[in-house]
Amino acid sequence: MHHVLEVIEQKTAQLKQKQGNLATDVIDLRKNFWDEIKVNLETFDDRLETALSIKQQAEFLAERELTHHHRDKALQILRKLKDSPYFARVDFTPDDTNETTPIYIGIAGLSNETEDDYLIYDWRAPISSMYYDFSPGPAEYASMEKIISGTMDLKRQFIIRHGELQSMFDTNVAIGDELLKEVLGNNASDKMKNIVATIQKEQNQIIRNVKNNYLIVQGVAGSGKTSVALQRAAYLLYHYKEELNNDNMLLFSPNPLFSSYIASVLPDLGETSIQQLTFQAYVEKRLGKHLTMESPFSQMEYLLTTENAARKAGIRFKASLAFKEYIDQYAEQLSTGGLVFKNIALRGNVIISKEAIGAYFYSLDHTISIPNRMNMTKDWLLEELAFLEKEERDKDWVKDEAELLDIEDYTEVYHDLQDNAEDDTFDDFDKELKILTAKIARKYFRKIRAAVSKLKFLHVTALYKKLFDVQADDASLPENWDAVCVYTLESLRQKELLYEDTSPYMYLEDKLTRLKTNTQIKHLFIDEAQDYSPFQFFVLQQLFPSARMTILGDIHQAIYMHTLNSATLFSGEEVQTDNIEKIELHKSYRSTRQIVDFTRHLLAVDLAIEPFERDGEKPSFVLCMDGQERDAKLRHTLSGLVGKEYGTIAVICKTAAESAAMYEQLSPAFDVQLATEHSYSYDSGIIVLPAYLAKGIEFDAVIIPDASAHNYEKSFEQNLFYTACTRAMHELVLFAVGDKTPFMDRVPADFYTLA
Repeated sequence: MHHVLEVIEQKTAQLKQKQGNLATDVIDLRKNFWDEIKVNLETFDDRLETALSIKQQAEFLAERELTHHHRDKALQILRKLKDSPYFARVDFTPDDTNETTPIYIGIAGLSNETEDDYLIYDWRAPISSMYYDFSPGPAEYASMEKIISGTMDLKRQFIIRHGELQSMFDTNVAIGDELLKEVLGNNASDKMKNIVATIQKEQNQIIRNVKNNYLIVQGVAGSGKTSVALQRAAYLLYHYKEELNNDNMLLFSPNPLFSSYIASVLPDLGETSIQQLTFQAYVEKRLGKHLTMESPFSQMEYLLTTENAARKAGIRFKASLAFKEYIDQYAEQLSTGGLVFKNIALRGNVIISKEAIGAYFYSLDHTISIPNRMNMTKDWLLEELAFLEKEERDKDWVKDEAELLDIEDYTEVYHDLQDNAEDDTFDDFDKELKILTAKIARKYFRKIRAAVSKLKFLHVTALYKKLFDVQADDASLPENWDAVCVYTLESLRQKELLYEDTSPYMYLEDKLTRLKTNTQIKHLFIDEAQDYSPFQFFVLQQLFPSARMTILGDIHQAIYMHTLNSATLFSGEEVQTDNIEKIELHKSYRSTRQIVDFTRHLLAVDLAIEPFERDGEKPSFVLCMDGQERDAKLRHTLSGLVGKEYGTIAVICKTAAESAAMYEQLSPAFDVQLATEHSYSYDSGIIVLPAYLAKGIEFDAVIIPDASAHNYEKSFEQNLFYTACTRAMHELVLFAVGDKTPFMDRVPADFYTLA
């Protein structure tokens, strides 16, 4: 290790010197940017030459800045290697030679001083796969040309911090339990850590899968699904470094808090973070601001606090592919009549009526698809607007506005006339006025043309309303369809788009206009995918046609109404595509064995879950006579957990209102944070949050302040309760005033302590 650290120091010094010189060059280029450019705007040719000169100088500066960025990234990797150069060593003897080679593995590769041999191999290198897949004995790895078989003579694992060896284990299994216990026994933090040193064989199969277009991972709580997804992203960036970059990847995460939690994983591995979005943020960006969109969390809050059978039925139906087919039939009818258009107006006056647009559209050949006819209508409208713009130039209001223009506008017109003058004099007032009025008319029509080019003349909201505004006789519709229509229309009248309507609305819009695809995304990660409906997934497939997908989730943590007794992406039949592989992860690494044994009985099914052998205290259930006793005992418990110096302690409530009340109760005595759906990060310490925001995150200790029968009793709340309890790594404490939640009925009494 001493030699490796010396090489790291040497390479760091060399790179810093180069980086310092380059930084000076970049600063000088920025400071003297305009000194190298001769600005001349007299004639058109002069302006063109000036523009080209600026472009060349900007490109030169960008190239130097990019080099600076790459070297800075290399320095960051060297700093990480200095702290922990490697975490594993395998001694491997290929069958075709008697030479045994020690292979050291770290988060990044490191070559020797002469750059002709590796001192450390990147964990993503083909040869490094043996560490994850084999124990000492026969082993192999796939090189670029062939399979290399041989014998692994030694497998050693290291824990190195700050350049000092802390622990070392020789192991006879893929990843030794001693190293896992060391890592899993540590406190949690507000940021997810990378797991490259402890990737298990079944996880490695997911990370290194490059043969399937769709990879579906059903993993129990604590099985490392999200960690594996991020290590997979890092592996794909390494494996396809010439074809793939971070801008070609997108991860759909469940909420902004989760996005912040996982944000440091890829940078810790020396990679730039990939794009992250919630589905809600994507919809808002896509549909714009003309409608207020309900969030999935607002929908969840509504269902947890309000009994509305029609809303529940509507949510389930709108999530189904049966509703997609219903929209398909509706769109087919619109081919011959019924489309709703908008008036095109200028300064409050209609210049092209919606009736005229409709008449032109339906005058086109009906055998032409609706999107193609919409484009033809757009082209016709742009021609009409060009004609109307010319007509508008002679109107009095344009001439009046011309008189109010700034001096800069007059100066620009003067230069235009000078450039195109046929003689050396300029006294033509008519020409000047003509240019000015054209300029004003063009300004007003520019926004109209932009809207027409985006097909905004089609009234999508009115067309979506019509889906619910007509008497329908369809066997696929739910029994209380009339009630579904009433509440849907009411929300649309208030310009609110319910969360269950977002995917159908986007689908209808694309069905009538054109499919708004994103072909830049080559790989899509969908985390917590059990909460995505079949309709949502179908829409995502259409929106990202060039993307391979990694789909991760746990059917037992499906918490939204549309998943209750309905098909999900993990049901088996909902992902209709070729080249698909499904992998199940049954081993849980997050929680102690006692917590896993407790939580596995909270559901109405027998879970195939295998706890990692890490022991701790049994979960504790505290029954109280009243709220005052509960509050006193909860504060006492929280004080005890704080005294154990845990990194993170979560008080997980059912709703936002319960969370806010708990925060108000605890904040006078504790340094506590409240997380809401608008929270983008949290710090180590005590955090109060609703259960649906805790998805994917883990905490050292978890308190469930109200696990009573009156709080958790509805069937669709069972997965929510399970999700909340499975966030705990080391300790889990539940409180209840009165009777325990019926979800506790299946838990054997000796699996928890009752206080």
